[in-house]
Amino acid sequence: MVDKNNEDMQLHREAVTEMMSLAAWCLQGDFSKRPSMSLVVKALEGLVTVETNLDYDFTHVPEVGAGNQQREVIISSKFPSILSGPR
Repeated sequence: MVDKNNEDMQLHREAVTEMMSLAAWCLQGDFSKRPSMSLVVKALEGLVTVETNLDYDFTHVPEVGAGNQQREVIISSKFPSILSGPR
């Protein structure tokens, strides 16, 4: 995904690939494998490493059904302050 004709991307190849990995981590199909925003910020600051065991199949969409209704209840029961972590 790194453009071989883009001089800036080639010059900063390691940072570019790390940002792409971080984006992929945030886009996991299984919401429980996605990082919290506080973890994303720590990754951007270089304090934690990006998860490497990622599912790169972004075409899989979970089926709508009873399982998802239960998942929505679990998600909606958490307060934003808990989801985002300490400031």
